[in-house]
Amino acid sequence: MTGTITALYRYPIKGFTHEAAPSAHLTPGDGFPCDRLYAVEDGPCGFDPSAPAFISKQKFAVLAKTAAVAKVRTQYDDKDDTLRATAPGAPDFQTSFDEEAGRIAFAAWLTTVLGKHLSGPLRVIDGKGHRFTDHPLGQVSIINLASVRDLAAKIGAPVDPLRFRANLYVEGWPAWVEIGWEGRVLRLGAARATVFESIVRCAATEVDPTTAARDLDVPAALFAHYGHVLCGIYVRVQTAGTVRQGDSAGLT
Repeated sequence: MTGTITALYRYPIKGFTHEAAPSAHLTPGDGFPCDRLYAVEDGPCGFDPSAPAFISKQKFAVLAKTAAVAKVRTQYDDKDDTLRATAPGAPDFQTSFDEEAGRIAFAAWLTTVLGKHLSGPLRVIDGKGHRFTDHPLGQVSIINLASVRDLAAKIGAPVDPLRFRANLYVEGWPAWVEIGWEGRVLRLGAARATVFESIVRCAATEVDPTTAARDLDVPAALFAHYGHVLCGIYVRVQTAGTVRQGDSAGLT
């Protein structure tokens, strides 16, 4: 059971723009490089940097809660901690995320963009090693592109795989074969990882990542056609290694 990794993505700020990566070095006990390092608190969320813990996505500015987040395009340079952002009708923005003042400035700019969609004051949170993933134990996420195509065929409409905001996208696996792989070991390029669990899909997948329209009820479609709301898998890295676009991915 072998496929090919066709794309790698990171999401430096939880809920915001995906960024393509040609390769990534996966390490045991850690997440995907430069992934979900920051989150934008939408009203007080209770995050304690001295004792970081999992917090529900509903406490943050994310697509599951606010579709308008997809109108914002962010680009993070991890070499110098520079963030650039654009949004329709707003001035282009650039700041240093290495400084608290820069994170405050981004929250202020973002407030003018999202406006009425907000629940409370925005604040950028630096996890300082903590990852703001959707699951407390999910480290790296993988989407089987054949499964997405099968769903699109069932509903008779295109489904952009980027709706699922995964780190790795794989071509060559049969549709839905990954469901039920919990506990199995995968070879991902030079790395090895154990499948933790299938991913339960939420309202974030309803949002078109290009138009920011909440135009497709993906969880409902999954349940209607398959009797579950799963798409994709979480894995936990067991053996360090580099994974690149074009590398093989399959069960060991």
